[in-house]
Amino acid sequence: MLEGWPHKPGEISVRKIRGKDGRIKIQLRLDLGLLQMNADGRPDGQQPYGCESLLEHVEKELAAHREAHGGEEGFSVDEKHCELLRAEAVQYYYRYLSEFVLEEFEAVERDTARNLRVLDFCAAYAHEEPDRYLMEQYRPYIVMMNARARAHLSLRDNRPRAARTAVREALEQIRHFYQRFGEEELYGSSSEVSTLESLLKEIEKKIPTDPLQQLKRDLAKAVEEERYEDAARLRDAIRHRGGDEED
Repeated sequence: MLEGWPHKPGEISVRKIRGKDGRIKIQLRLDLGLLQMNADGRPDGQQPYGCESLLEHVEKELAAHREAHGGEEGFSVDEKHCELLRAEAVQYYYRYLSEFVLEEFEAVERDTARNLRVLDFCAAYAHEEPDRYLMEQYRPYIVMMNARARAHLSLRDNRPRAARTAVREALEQIRHFYQRFGEEELYGSSSEVSTLESLLKEIEKKIPTDPLQQLKRDLAKAVEEERYEDAARLRDAIRHRGGDEED
């Protein structure tokens, strides 16, 4: 199975195959072999409690509790279930990492959004306090991957402004994350922030320049360089376009 597919340190190597069951599988090459995952549903193909995933099961339990009790009071998830939810999230992590390499950004968006639901669920309903925060350390990374996927999808559809919005929203979410834990100083050194800011710069290059804003920038430069005839012409052009007359 591994013949002709050597492991390359530092490189994420992924491929897709069709299994004997007819389902598409994603294979991730590791140093000691490979990790094989279903492309849909839970990556290992299991269906806990007859549900697609354990997360879906506990979400259904929450919904049933709300209906029976008229609210969420008294509902919690025990330590064992939190541990299993974390283990399940790792499966989805390997899959969305592989999907990103395959440039299957719809699937990346799906699986990262799903793992963010796990974090939110544990934070809200874990019975033991440590279980509420154990996965929070991964939130900036998951938010980043989700935003990258949405940005790439928008760029693919030639919607750079939507891509810019996705990245800006993610940066704000990460900033809020560090503020919530009183670690604002870590925002500037975050690798996730650096990755998103670099992506934002690339996106900005793809957004057509607003003609009025460009005229205003040209006017400011003309005034700075004391090219007053050019400045007057540019000011007239700005007024003609309905811009501020006092630039």
